[in-house]
Amino acid sequence: MALGTEIGDILRQYASGQPGADVESDFDQVARNADGEQLQHGVTETFRSSETPPFGDMVGQLFGHADAQQRAGIMGHLLNGAGPGLISSLLGAGGGRGLGGFLGDGAGMGAMGALLGKLAGGQAAQASQIDPADIDNLSPEQVQELATHAERENPGVMEHVSRYVAQHPEMLKALGGATLAFMLGKLAQRRE
Repeated sequence: MALGTEIGDILRQYASGQPGADVESDFDQVARNADGEQLQHGVTETFRSSETPPFGDMVGQLFGHADAQQRAGIMGHLLNGAGPGLISSLLGAGGGRGLGGFLGDGAGMGAMGALLGKLAGGQAAQASQIDPADIDNLSPEQVQELATHAERENPGVMEHVSRYVAQHPEMLKALGGATLAFMLGKLAQRRE
């Protein structure tokens, strides 16, 4: 990562385990100057770590703080990254594989079930083309549950979501200072 002296100084702080006083500002500076691949690596390592909240929790939190386009992007990358069997398994399980009321109440399929049904029925060419209107009624908790299930089915989903989120680093602030500090530490390690 070819970054200036000031950015190098910031990263050295985090590499030594001594975060700066304003983690968000430090993160902004580093994110503006880091290349996308390096930032994606930091996000992926943060998602994978046992020292940060679980992947599903972080994705739900990001979804809850994102705008409509970003929520659609998160869902598209989450569903594409989970693999083709996820939609079928969720629809076929009817929520019975530990997903409780995930697809909605018994009478209707709810917002998540409707979205998955639309994707399975070929009404959308692929999950990356999700219309923000299709996910208006999804809650962060539903997305958290989906992300948790997707990670169990295919741990590689973290890289797909990381790829998207790294393109929108401002979203990562929703994860809080401790998680950003951890991510900056991972970026610093990668730099060395």
